[in-house]
Amino acid sequence: MPNDTIERGIKKAAGDANADNYEKITYEGYGPNGIAIIVETLTDNRNRTASDVRHYFDKYGGNMGQSGCVSFMFSRYGVILIEAEDVDEETLMEAALEAGAVDFITDDENVFEVRTEPNDLGAVRDALEAAGYSFVVAEVQYVPSTYTTLTDADDIKNMNKMLEMFEDNDDVQNVWHNWEQE
Repeated sequence: MPNDTIERGIKKAAGDANADNYEKITYEGYGPNGIAIIVETLTDNRNRTASDVRHYFDKYGGNMGQSGCVSFMFSRYGVILIEAEDVDEETLMEAALEAGAVDFITDDENVFEVRTEPNDLGAVRDALEAAGYSFVVAEVQYVPSTYTTLTDADDIKNMNKMLEMFEDNDDVQNVWHNWEQE
């Protein structure tokens, strides 16, 4: 065995030679009753993470799919949520659109949603922050184009358990789905 290989093995065991190589992996699949789910992970062991994610899908009435099987149902946007309390809607909308936002949504009475292109999120966030606005959320998200509701009590229970298992897994960074919770 070459000396370089032996030395590299000793350094790795000692924690010296970039032993923590994390990689970002995105998994896609379907939950109960065809709910589309995207799971973003950051892992140092892709086999463990893939096994865990597959197990969660299988155990709670779903199945893990191929890359791209549900991502076509989502669009990536920079999403900024601003509490509606003491905020003038017209002024905020004008400031957001001037800063480069692509959409302004007022469906919820408690928050205003500003959407940007993913690469423009930082610039729009900084411009709104400079204008005196504070945010509940400012991040890039997968936004579903359509939503699905669950009516069966078992499907709702399984979906909640699946999302809880994803949330409890240290490798899972984000989970997006098209389940419209009532």
